[in-house]
Amino acid sequence: MKKIIILLISGLLLVSCEQVSKSIDETFHTKDTLVHKEAEKPNPEPLKNTQPDVQQIINTVLEKHTTVLRQHHLQGREIDFLTDTNALKNAEAALRKLPQYAGKEIFIYSTLYFYNDGTINVMLQHPENPKYVDAYEFRDNKWSDPKPVQLSVHDDVKGRLVSLNKTSFVNAAKLTDIYNKKAQEIEGAQPLSSTYLTIWNNQIRWYPITINGSREKYSIQFNDDGSLKSFEQD
Repeated sequence: MKKIIILLISGLLLVSCEQVSKSIDETFHTKDTLVHKEAEKPNPEPLKNTQPDVQQIINTVLEKHTTVLRQHHLQGREIDFLTDTNALKNAEAALRKLPQYAGKEIFIYSTLYFYNDGTINVMLQHPENPKYVDAYEFRDNKWSDPKPVQLSVHDDVKGRLVSLNKTSFVNAAKLTDIYNKKAQEIEGAQPLSSTYLTIWNNQIRWYPITINGSREKYSIQFNDDGSLKSFEQD
C-alpha cells in the first residue's frame, strides 16, 4: 500500500524531491510498525484506522514541492505573467501550434505549473503513443523540445489526463486575481508568485488551497475555470 501511494505521489512532481519522499516513507513506516505491534498483543483491541489520509499527504507534498520550485523561480525577474491574459493566451496558442500536435487533441498529464517570471511547466500525453508522456517548458516566449518522462507500471496515465480543450491558460489569471484580492485583506499574506493545477480521476484541482497570514489562515478553493468556489477561515 505505502509503495503504491508513494509511487503515485512521485508522479505529481516534475522535479525530484528526495527529502519529501523520505518523509512520506517514514510516515507510512511508522504507521505500519504500530499496526504490527498491535497485532502481536495476546488479546489485541480492535485496531483503529492508522492509515494516514492519502489526500492530505498528497496536498502536503504538493505544497512543499511548490515552495521549492517557487523559491527557484523567485531568483529570476518577475514580470506579472500570472495576470497577463494576453501572454497566457499566446503561450497556449503556441502550444497548440507545436508541429507534433498538428490536427491532434492535446491532453495534459498530471500537472500544469505557471510562474510569475513567465515560465510554464507541463506534461503532455505523447502525440503518437498514448502510453508515453513528455515534459515541456515555456520560457522566453517559446516552448522547449519534448523531454521523455519515465513512468511506472503503477501510474494511472488514463486517469491523470484532461483535454486542453476543457481548460484554458487564462484561468490562471482569473484565479490569481481572486487570490491576490483576498490576500490583500489578510495581514501578512503574500500575493501569488505561482499557481498550478493537478489532475486526479480526470478532474482538475487548482492550487494553492490556502492563504497564510501572520495571524490567520484561510482555505480557498477554485472551480475548473478559475472562479472562486469557497473561501473560509480555518
